[in-house]
Parts: sequence; C-alpha cells; structure tokens
Amino acid sequence: KAAAIVAAAGLPAIADDTGLFVDALDGRPGVHTARYAGEGCSSADNRAKMLDELNGAHRRGARFVTVAMVMWPDGTELAVEGVCRGHIATTERGDVGFGYDAIFAPDEADGLTFAEMASTAKNVISHRGRAFAALLSALEQR
Repeated sequence: KAAAIVAAAGLPAIADDTGLFVDALDGRPGVHTARYAGEGCSSADNRAKMLDELNGAHRRGARFVTVAMVMWPDGTELAVEGVCRGHIATTERGDVGFGYDAIFAPDEADGLTFAEMASTAKNVISHRGRAFAALLSALEQR
C-alpha cells in the first residue's frame, strides 16, 4: 500500500495491515482476515464463519497483529508491529467497533470484547494502537 502511494504521489506514505491469528484454526484467517468468509462477504459473515468453526472448541486463543510502516520516495522503509492477545468469545457481544470486535476479547480487558469497550480504552490496548505508538516512537528516535 505504502509503495503504491509513494509511487503515485512522490511523497512519504504510511500504511498498515492487520491479521487475526486463531490458535484452534492453525493461525487462520491470518492475512486473509477481511476475506475469511469469501470475497464480497461482510464482517458479520466473517464472524459467523469463525464462531461456527470454533463451535465446541476449548482452545480459543487468538491474537491480532498489525504491521504499520512508513516508506519514503528514496525506498527507505520503517516497519513496526503491534500485537494484542486474547481469545474468541463463544457469542457476539457489544455493538461498538467493526470487523471481529464483537467476538475478540483481549486478555487485558477483564473478559470484555472490543465491541463492549469504550474506544479510548480499546485504543490503549489494541494491536493498531500499539503499532502506531511504536511507529511514532521509532520515528522520534530517527
């Protein structure tokens, strides 16, 4: 993504990508998180497929991983990672957020799903929040 923006604009660009890695699914959906239930499917379809595949599973550990990067026109890159560990809930809970928020319960959220948390609290522990905090720190150290 960043390379395409740099090529089009000739300016530095920031991009990120996120994957959800579920232990009981051997790391799936991973980098295919947005298309887990198939091309053109909704986030609700993705959540339903995951809950169906995990039905009866006792091992529900999961982690979100976000890679954030900056690319400069000279080809220099700076990439960092943010991770949030948790588990997949047995049912959807909450109505805030998007994607898998209603079924992902971070280890640091006292059993709440991302969809049950205030956005300010979520941003402190989320994979994306951590990735961009790490990116800011890395840029400040340059």
